[in-house]
Amino acid sequence: MIDMMPVDPTKQIFLGWEEWIALPKIGIPALTVKIDTGARTSALHAFAIEPFGSAKKPYVRFGIHPIPDHPDVEVFCSAPLVDRREVISSNGEKELRYVIRTPARIGDLQWDIDITLTNRENMQYRMLLGRSAIDERMIVDPNNSFHQEELSYDLYGKLKKARPIDRPLRIGLLTREPKNYTSRRIIQIAEQRGHVCEVINTTRCYMNINAVAPQVMYDGRALPRFDAIIPRIGSSITSYGMAVVRQFDLMGSFCVNKAAAIGASRDKLFAHQILAQHKINMPITAFAHSPHDTSALIDIAGGAPLVVKLLEGTQGNGVVLGETANAAESVIGAFRGLKANFLVQEFVKEAAGSDLRCLVIGGRVVASMKRQARDGEFRANVHQGGDVVAAKITRAERLIALKAAKVIGLGVAGVDILRSNSGPKVLEINSSPGIQGIERATGADVATKIVEYIEKNVGPKIRSKRGRKPTPEKITEAFAEPGTAA
Repeated sequence: MIDMMPVDPTKQIFLGWEEWIALPKIGIPALTVKIDTGARTSALHAFAIEPFGSAKKPYVRFGIHPIPDHPDVEVFCSAPLVDRREVISSNGEKELRYVIRTPARIGDLQWDIDITLTNRENMQYRMLLGRSAIDERMIVDPNNSFHQEELSYDLYGKLKKARPIDRPLRIGLLTREPKNYTSRRIIQIAEQRGHVCEVINTTRCYMNINAVAPQVMYDGRALPRFDAIIPRIGSSITSYGMAVVRQFDLMGSFCVNKAAAIGASRDKLFAHQILAQHKINMPITAFAHSPHDTSALIDIAGGAPLVVKLLEGTQGNGVVLGETANAAESVIGAFRGLKANFLVQEFVKEAAGSDLRCLVIGGRVVASMKRQARDGEFRANVHQGGDVVAAKITRAERLIALKAAKVIGLGVAGVDILRSNSGPKVLEINSSPGIQGIERATGADVATKIVEYIEKNVGPKIRSKRGRKPTPEKITEAFAEPGTAA
């Protein structure tokens, strides 16, 4: 990120008719700009221009190919929208353009300018600086170039490592429950931080799958490009929801949780196999298909009492305690009769009907709580009437929660842990954790942490249309003389 630098207001600045310019607020570290005192309006190359937000707080999102002769490099930007005005080009053509206001920097001078957005793909310069944007301290030398500091297109190869850029983001919240606590909190915090969060009903999406321009369609129209997607997909539509998330991923949106990770977390058997592969402690788990293996399943799980779980169950539903061997056999037989897939797990008696919920965001445990089952119940889920209190977790519990979220591949996860005599054991991993209980129990601002995680990963954003991130060396190779105009 380029720093805002104060300048002596009396100091005169000499400019050539072409200079290097940076637009730090929208994430453009370097462009060659033509300074044209004959043109009144400034213009910036832009494609895929999409207004968003509300009438009171309008924004515009757009892409730019910042490097001439290297069109596979794309940077996506967004900025407050200040106007839409008619501009007459040098050849007399009229065009209605969106206008943004953003800081511009040349050398040590930084000031706010209005810029119109238009497609300059066939122009020599990606940006034109008109006389309305030329500061009174500037003296333009029409016979020379580059009086001020030279920048470099190499900066685009380093953007991925830069600090996040403070710009408005267009965020899509995939949910069928826009009015529940978690949805309302995420929307509230996103808007407070200057972003736009739009609710998308997952089941109303359908997809145009192609190699050129993949789209997600919604009520007969193509959805715009979102900077980020927050998937909150119900278990009943996991498969379809994963397809929608995957499509947004193909379109270049940052998905808080990717489709493969959501699928792995929802498939309890697969999740436990991944945990086992990475030597993560968990309750002893058994799985079989044949009814002849019932007694062997019970023996593997350590005998009664034991827990029988449906693979597709959530929020404590489809989880049954077999307190005796006969009871366990009856439950297993009933599930098999329903042709349901299920697991058999050891019952950790010393947990005493409680577990820990650790909320992991971006590789950090941001909050943790203890859930205690009500009297006569062994399931500690809040949806089953469990009570919640803030919990201080041990280093071992923190590490196992972080590792579990990492190996499943989730950016945002609720990791449920049992405290056992042999150490912490991962019980389950949730890819769409609710935040109401944990925010109220701990006082942690989890919604803000989710939005901050998005901000950190979305901006600045650069991508190659060929699917490979360009390196500084490859970018520089496109120019024999990086300081000259292309």
